[in-house]
Amino acid sequence: MFYLDPTYILVIIGFIVSMIASTKLKSTYAKYAKVPSSGNLTGAEVAKRIMAANDIYGVTVQEISGELTDHYDPAKKTVNLSKSIYQGTSIAALGVAAHECGHVIQDNTEYFPLRLRHALVPVANIGSNLGVPLILIGILFGGVIGNAELSDTLINIGLLAFGLAVLFQVVTLPVEYNASNRAREQLYSLGLITEEEKKPVKEVLSAAALTYVASALSGALQLLRLFLLTGGNSRRK
Repeated sequence: MFYLDPTYILVIIGFIVSMIASTKLKSTYAKYAKVPSSGNLTGAEVAKRIMAANDIYGVTVQEISGELTDHYDPAKKTVNLSKSIYQGTSIAALGVAAHECGHVIQDNTEYFPLRLRHALVPVANIGSNLGVPLILIGILFGGVIGNAELSDTLINIGLLAFGLAVLFQVVTLPVEYNASNRAREQLYSLGLITEEEKKPVKEVLSAAALTYVASALSGALQLLRLFLLTGGNSRRK
């Protein structure tokens, strides 16, 4: 039921879109990681300047391991930058560091979509981990044990749980795009990049944002597939 069926094309589409987005991000990042910025500032220095300019204190900028693992932790109030971003002075380093500071500014100004995303984290984690297992258990109860009522209940709960995980991905989109817009504004208004560097920075941030679009689309397609595969179960009596 879950493998040899026409709806599997939705999974393939989601996979292809995600691969394209990931490839685009890696190639764009690799390209501009080799282009030095005119100001010769490191990502860490850029992050600190942006926060200081916005009167944000008490947020620590620290180096972490990995590549493209950069993120802002609102609970610990830390901007976590990978080594190539923290120490780097490239266009890519400035763009990524500024983007994470965009999240800091969102947090400081209580940007509603960011608050909503934080609120959805617990249910999104539950949904992504338990949604599909609940649906599979529901199918088992309906097909093997023959308990249609319990089967429908478990399937519907599973669909709802997975839907909440997809909702989290959708809410993430405006959060990420807004952070990128804030990043570009801060970099230019503070004189951290030149007019000629605006386009390269935008390319880096746009490539990163594309991965979130792909993730949301892939999740939505998977949810649609699960609904198509199980939708008939709710009508059984």
